[in-house]
Amino acid sequence: MTDETVDLIDTFYEKTTPSKIEQISQNFRKSPRAKYQIFDESEFTRGREVLGNLIVHGMVASGGTDIDWLIEHNGGFIILEFKGFHNDKINIAKGQMIAYEKLHEKLNQSAKCFLYVVGCDDIDFSNPDSTVWLFEMSQWKAGAIPKNTTDIYDEQTNRQKKFIVYREYMDEITVEKLRELLDTHWKKFD
Repeated sequence: MTDETVDLIDTFYEKTTPSKIEQISQNFRKSPRAKYQIFDESEFTRGREVLGNLIVHGMVASGGTDIDWLIEHNGGFIILEFKGFHNDKINIAKGQMIAYEKLHEKLNQSAKCFLYVVGCDDIDFSNPDSTVWLFEMSQWKAGAIPKNTTDIYDEQTNRQKKFIVYREYMDEITVEKLRELLDTHWKKFD
């Protein structure tokens, strides 16, 4: 049993002082245990493979993307799209970004929606001090994030069907601060 668990049990049975209780509550947010877990990874993988067989060769429709995380609470929405960095930049398909722009616009007409694009390196989300970079859709729409379709640092690249966003234009934030940001939005929806 971990020390945190023992401390928590002792707290419930009043074997610790109030200062110890405050310390436990501060550490609670930094729990390495995920709130939600995939219980059957093979079933999850199988479900993704089944969907992969929907679009086949010979069809006119092709491509496709997903929403990485959609949170709804009392009619308010938080949407997260995660992208991995390659050479300090992330790539976002034009079609995906257009869909996110429209989704953000429509959801904000009748409710509130926060849509974040989160760039990350090889990260351990269980470490609250790990760093990610992000921007919110309102920053994108306001032009605070350049809408590059060519790599400004590579003269060899041609115009592509994707947007290239550089790390330097995104806000750096720890995983713990990202958690706090999400909780702040959640509370605004109450």
